[in-house]
Amino acid sequence: MLADFNNLNINQLSFNTEFEKKVESFLKEWFTDTTTVKVQTSGSTGIPKIFDIEKKKMINSAVMTCNFLGLKEGNTALLCLPVEYISGKMMVVRSIERKLRLIITDPSLYPLKDIDQEVDFCAMTPPQVENSLDKLYLIKNLIIGGAAVSESLKNKILQINLSPSNRIFETYGMSETLSHIALRQVLPQPEEYFTAFENVSVSLDNRGCLTLFAPAVNTDILQTNDLVEIKNGNQFRFLGRIDNVINSGGAKIFPETLEALVKKEIPNEAVFVGIQDERLGQKLLLIIEGKESKSVIETIAQLPFEKSFHKPKEIIFINEIPRTANGKVNRMEIHKMISEK
Repeated sequence: MLADFNNLNINQLSFNTEFEKKVESFLKEWFTDTTTVKVQTSGSTGIPKIFDIEKKKMINSAVMTCNFLGLKEGNTALLCLPVEYISGKMMVVRSIERKLRLIITDPSLYPLKDIDQEVDFCAMTPPQVENSLDKLYLIKNLIIGGAAVSESLKNKILQINLSPSNRIFETYGMSETLSHIALRQVLPQPEEYFTAFENVSVSLDNRGCLTLFAPAVNTDILQTNDLVEIKNGNQFRFLGRIDNVINSGGAKIFPETLEALVKKEIPNEAVFVGIQDERLGQKLLLIIEGKESKSVIETIAQLPFEKSFHKPKEIIFINEIPRTANGKVNRMEIHKMISEK
């Protein structure tokens, strides 16, 4: 269905599917006199939580994104993310703020399956992008969030013959920053560092983790558990989460960094985990999604790991990597699965 926010009358729209009715419920909540709306966290790093967010700050966030991408009144956007989470809610708020024409389609792994028109703006998760490569030419401005964009997916995107006017960005943010506060370009010019939006300050704490201050969307100083490297004052490169750091034989290992290296060479999803080990403290394992493959094992054996202890002590193949509802790798569930073996 299509909702034109330049001339919206909710009562004249026909919300039929279960998802469309969820969008209707959010719109009715938004257009009440209350100053806040309820948002659910993804639960990727713990138990999902529901908290209230000020509508004014959501509008501020929408303005930053719309201005950065140059979205204008009457442009077309596509909503294909769950509206329980901030990612889906913010797509609706951006449409409200910039008076966009919003195409509402049920969230699925194939969001462009029934889309045959050009769309000025869309947000997707990496799995959705993976299944939409043949139709990405329809999206003028695509932001990818919910999980890191793998090297494998980046390579697939770069191999598509897209127009220079097609722009694709990876996002950095969290529920507390009302979606994203920084972007890095994947296409047409791949970037290594995220660039923070205007009036967003970035710094490091004594652990080397990113500290954020984005007063337009959150008046608190936000302390993350993301280990980063900062340059030029407003740009940063993600190294990994401190709570995912594996301590093996006294050495700290950043699994996300190793995963990026591995996924440059193999098409499978790959996750490094550490399990308890009497001698090493934690033993480094590599979990790969898919059927056991001799060629994949041989490829990994030839990878130029920076340190010898970066090589996995064991490689385990599983049918499917567990994920949260919004597509993030669920490391807690992986640990549970491995410990039960």
